[in-house]
Amino acid sequence: MTDLELAHSVTPRPILDIGRELGIDPDELIPYGRHKAKVSLSLLDRLKDRPMGRYVLVTAINPTPLGEGKTTTSIGLAMGLTNLGHRTAVTLRQPSLGPVFGIKGGGTGGGHAQVIPMEDINLHLTGDAHAVAASHNLLSAFLDNHLFQGNALSLDPSSIVWPRALGVSDRALRQVRLGDETGNRIGQFVITEASEVMASLALALNQQDLRDRLGRMLVGFTKSGRPVTAQELGCAGSMAVLLRDAILPNLVQTLEGTPAFVHTGPFGNIAHGNCSVLSDAIALRCADIVVTEAGFGSDLGAEKFFNIKCRTSGFKPAAVVVVATLRALKLHGGGGLAKVGSPLPAGLTGPNHDAVSKGFANLEQHIANAKAHGVPVVVAVNAFKDDSRAELDWVCDRSMEAGAIDAAVSTHWTDGGKGAEQLAAAVVKACEQPSRFTHLYELSWPIRTKIETIATRMYGAGSVTFEPEAERQMERAEALGFGRLPVCMAKTPLSLSHDPALKGRPTGFTVPIKELRILAGAGFVTAVCSGIQLMPGLPKKPAGERIGLDPVSGQIVGLS
Repeated sequence: MTDLELAHSVTPRPILDIGRELGIDPDELIPYGRHKAKVSLSLLDRLKDRPMGRYVLVTAINPTPLGEGKTTTSIGLAMGLTNLGHRTAVTLRQPSLGPVFGIKGGGTGGGHAQVIPMEDINLHLTGDAHAVAASHNLLSAFLDNHLFQGNALSLDPSSIVWPRALGVSDRALRQVRLGDETGNRIGQFVITEASEVMASLALALNQQDLRDRLGRMLVGFTKSGRPVTAQELGCAGSMAVLLRDAILPNLVQTLEGTPAFVHTGPFGNIAHGNCSVLSDAIALRCADIVVTEAGFGSDLGAEKFFNIKCRTSGFKPAAVVVVATLRALKLHGGGGLAKVGSPLPAGLTGPNHDAVSKGFANLEQHIANAKAHGVPVVVAVNAFKDDSRAELDWVCDRSMEAGAIDAAVSTHWTDGGKGAEQLAAAVVKACEQPSRFTHLYELSWPIRTKIETIATRMYGAGSVTFEPEAERQMERAEALGFGRLPVCMAKTPLSLSHDPALKGRPTGFTVPIKELRILAGAGFVTAVCSGIQLMPGLPKKPAGERIGLDPVSGQIVGLS
């Protein structure tokens, strides 16, 4: 069966029943049909004195074209914990239309470890991403209208930093020429998930906090160098109105009926890569254990979870799960090349202990990255049916030698929650260990030092270089008082380094920083590595080519 057929084979539980299981009253849910609902933020006031559940982060080794199954592991783990008698919820980001119609074809898990309703979650869900794009582009329109209407704030058109946003991948819009009667300037589009509005929505603590973040967003600078904000353009209130409902977390369920929150969608390579603080806040008040997922590997989404998201929320993780597969370890160990849609070489699918042992170095770095933040680590080896048992056991044993509290083979894709029960037991054991959670760097450090610390400790870099423009932008950020913000690195997810071709665990390389962006509303500065684009492009064979409507039933086909 395809993932879509498996999703259709299950009869979902009514969303009000899912809510009741978490202690959410029916009048605290805003149903969108029978199987999805938004959750009122008033719930947080009612449950403010309830003890918090334990917080478990799922991250992974550096991704490969083979896929490591981080989302499926998060879902499977939540179902496995439920099977063991723990009241559990999973919190995830909403898939982006860019990858859905581009390279991935869907982002709701797979096999017997999915969240449903699958089509709704992959597409519009409750319209949050569209609200983000509308809010973002409203500010773009206000900005250009201000220039047209006389430019009372004396904005320097050449210093404008606010882009436009679009929800699909379109490389032709990476740079555009904007013009009217007042003149021409160069602008750009970013994908909605890279929007500062999306980042702010994900980090907002309440409606007022979101409104304040929107007002602080920088759009550009005056001719004298003074920063100009959305508040000064009179746009922040209207932006907040467009996001009034989008700030409310979305409640859905897994194939086995475990509660799931799917809310916001910042990318892990170019944004902070985590679901909303509010979805976690609600889940932690309603469940004994909350499983959440950070984008890409520990060098990106997990590092930002620890040093950006947890700083904002104040929540402390009890354990970290690092996901790996034998196939991905073999690829990192030189066992062969993988290309989507092409048969895999025997060096990646058959026994190849030499490649596994060499590729393990990548997993070892990710274990070290989590341990650097003081959190107990469990390794989840996401197994395929033909995997060598000897190799699976070797990875588990070697993971514990490398510092993991425990390691477990998981077959959730094939077996659902039952296949993740061993992993779930390992996670419970890890949660009982003392967590000495700490941040990687102090906010008082200079921006340069923060970037160098991330690059050397999380990536294994030998040094960092800054292009002249990045040097100027860094100096300006410090001079304007933004030096105490955390850093959001934008780099390739395909390698621990900035170079996607460097597999395994490279060392001694130099990370080149081409640009530094001030995201005052989101509350961080973004350091952009050379070669990174904030607007993806479509692949040669986009996934959208196989997606359509069945002419007889009218149902969606081709999503995966």
